[in-house]
Amino acid sequence: MTRRDGASGGAGHMARRPAPRGGRNKVLMALAVVGAFAVLASGGFGWVWFKLGGKISTFSGDGLSDNRPAAGGGGQNVLVIGSDSRSGKNKELGGGEGDIGRSDTAFLLHVYADRRHAVAVSVPRDTLVEIPRCRLPDGSWSAPRAEAMFNSAFSTGETPEGNPACTQNTVEKLTGLRVDHTVVVDFNGFSKLTSVVGGVPVCLPNDIYQRDLSPKRPTRGELVFHEGTQKVSGQQALDYVRLRHGIGDGSDIGRIKRQQAFVSALLKTVREKGLTPTRLLPLAEAATDSTTVDPGLGSADKMLSFALSMKNVDLHNTKFVTVPWRYEGSRVAVVQPGADALWSALRRDKPIGDPPKKKTGKTGEAKAADEAPATGAGISVSVRNGTTVPGLAARAAGVLRTGGFTVASTATSPDQGHATTTIAYGPGAKKAAQTTARWFPGATLKAAEEPGVTVTLGSSYANDPAAAPSSPVAPAKSAPVGSDARSADENPCEDVSYG
Repeated sequence: MTRRDGASGGAGHMARRPAPRGGRNKVLMALAVVGAFAVLASGGFGWVWFKLGGKISTFSGDGLSDNRPAAGGGGQNVLVIGSDSRSGKNKELGGGEGDIGRSDTAFLLHVYADRRHAVAVSVPRDTLVEIPRCRLPDGSWSAPRAEAMFNSAFSTGETPEGNPACTQNTVEKLTGLRVDHTVVVDFNGFSKLTSVVGGVPVCLPNDIYQRDLSPKRPTRGELVFHEGTQKVSGQQALDYVRLRHGIGDGSDIGRIKRQQAFVSALLKTVREKGLTPTRLLPLAEAATDSTTVDPGLGSADKMLSFALSMKNVDLHNTKFVTVPWRYEGSRVAVVQPGADALWSALRRDKPIGDPPKKKTGKTGEAKAADEAPATGAGISVSVRNGTTVPGLAARAAGVLRTGGFTVASTATSPDQGHATTTIAYGPGAKKAAQTTARWFPGATLKAAEEPGVTVTLGSSYANDPAAAPSSPVAPAKSAPVGSDARSADENPCEDVSYG
């Protein structure tokens, strides 16, 4: 039956799906499963998928909209959703209460027509989007919602298995891209996957303690991760990918960066292992045990065909990006025209290019200020008036907001004798401070223990018009689409913190 709202009728429930597994991860590591498909196919061990054919779970596609973007470009788009159900074995993995299916992060994987390039675009969970009509468990349809959080699409209907069709409809509405396949991943099998490959190398910019994993803990607790590189697997891998506090600015954006680095390292590990048939079977079992797919991938031969289509995508040509964004209060807004340029490139099957080479000085250190973005999108700043000139902090805050910054607070500095502007930055916030400095010529950058970026205005800002521009000094040209992409072959310590 075709409904007047443009979506086809029918059952919207999961088929052959047991109670979802996995923890309160609020993360998305599902490209590991997609990567496993490709590795198995390239190794010539397609028999594994046929052996596991009976384990492949599917969800019903009856809730997908009839008003969908046209297919085109020759590439394939695969929506990967992380299921964060808090039922079943979830408590063993550190989850919360309740049994409503949740998805706090997702990405759209575009495999290019040449089958040699792929890019995964992460969509932050708090992104404000339009959620179209979605099918509910009783067969009725929800009303469309504007300015809704992206992750609420998966929870529409409040069932333990979630609503992948609703998330797919939302992504198609957001991007104008037709989603060819949707893969839902829970995390009971994720720890098995990381263990099968013998652990995954990760990198931490500082020590992490138990309270960083559980912020309500009254004491710091024991050391969980030491600073630097190390291998993690099983429960420890889950702890790493759900880690948010105690690193960078504690944002979900920072966690996305580390998740992308983790998946890159996992894919690299699998490729380098040269896994034997003996190792491939448990890897495949771990993958299928944590995955539910759309009917188009719901059999062993379809899954194998999908895997074979990606066997020639190498690590360097596998890119990770996040949809252009900025903070909208406590939420995330999609930034235009950057997002539309990204979706347009994917619709035209245009590859995401390598980031420009970094300029280096005599010491070989990258000149991050030269590479800073032209806007303050995604950067939160506190502004302090370090002079006796009234209203100076408010004036600077207005300038920063027009530049895309989020102004967390304005106040008067205890010391009002500042001659020049100082920009203090906490751990992991140096790049953000360098970007901020472009709005304040002559400002001094200073490392601090306090997190985030704080601008303390000096009298030079009040007295010298050249020191108070309404736009960044020597603004950089808009970066090409994907110039900040991460390749799957990058060092796991590269750009793993935010803020």
